[in-house]
Amino acid sequence: MAKITMVEAINMAHAWEMEHDPSVVVLGEDVGINGGVFRATVGLQQRFGATRVQDTPLAEGLIAGTAIGLAAQGIRPVAEIQFMGFIYPALDQIASHMARLRNRTRGRLTCPLVLRMPHGGGIHAPEHHSESLEALLCHHPGLRVVCPSSPARAYGLLLAAIRDPDPVIFLEPVRLYRFIRQDVEDDGRALPIDSCFVLREGSDVTIVTWGAMTVETLKAAEQIAAEGVSCEVIDVASLAPIDFETILDSVVKTGRLLIVHEAPRNCAVGAEIAATVSEQALYDLLGPIRRVTGYDTVMPLYRLEYDYIPSPARIVDGIRSTLAE
Repeated sequence: MAKITMVEAINMAHAWEMEHDPSVVVLGEDVGINGGVFRATVGLQQRFGATRVQDTPLAEGLIAGTAIGLAAQGIRPVAEIQFMGFIYPALDQIASHMARLRNRTRGRLTCPLVLRMPHGGGIHAPEHHSESLEALLCHHPGLRVVCPSSPARAYGLLLAAIRDPDPVIFLEPVRLYRFIRQDVEDDGRALPIDSCFVLREGSDVTIVTWGAMTVETLKAAEQIAAEGVSCEVIDVASLAPIDFETILDSVVKTGRLLIVHEAPRNCAVGAEIAATVSEQALYDLLGPIRRVTGYDTVMPLYRLEYDYIPSPARIVDGIRSTLAE
């Protein structure tokens, strides 16, 4: 068992699947010779050859479209979009073809591919390099959207994504790539997609979050524990579909819900979670559902980045507001 970072865990999951399934191929900008801009695919081309790990032109629509064509013909491509803010040219392929292929062909063709991309800010990057656009993707029927928050979950969920018979968008929290090291056994064991993970058990308030925001949320839960407040922290992990059973069970127990995410507030995944909990657990709630989120503006450049990303202090304030009513 090795103590590795998230980006190393992602690389290890690639290598396991490529070793055990010859239909798995990797494609994207700089994924081959350079091993990816964040080194997530480093060494794979040298190990498996240029036929299975291919550098592409700087053309996101081409990357997505090529992956769809490969998947329709029995290959399992793992394609990389270099930053999530570059996804816009690929949206036509994703929405019009990737998400619809099984439905359009009445199951005759499937689309077993993974589209990986860095997610979120916090690395002092320029414009289009720090977006949290998960709501754009979760809205499309036919897509799974996954966002791990630790090296072990990145390894297990990427394995599951590659093995899934339908397309999976795999969002990688960019500021967690090298944030922590964790023991991860390279045993090929997948984690369940479509499931939440309870990271901390508590009794006073449920906090639902995902991706890099799990770090700030766990810090906030630890800080407010000194005041005698017991927080249950849930990592959603699978944003489409969402494991509402785990979330609802927690809300029934605590009676209060705070949702934390980095994406802008308007029409975000957090709003869907709030709406569903209101519909299905209204009489279990002891107060209004609260949200601590990014702002409805473009992610600012690096000097203001951490004024935009919810901090532990903002989350603590959100917990207090949730408990106050």
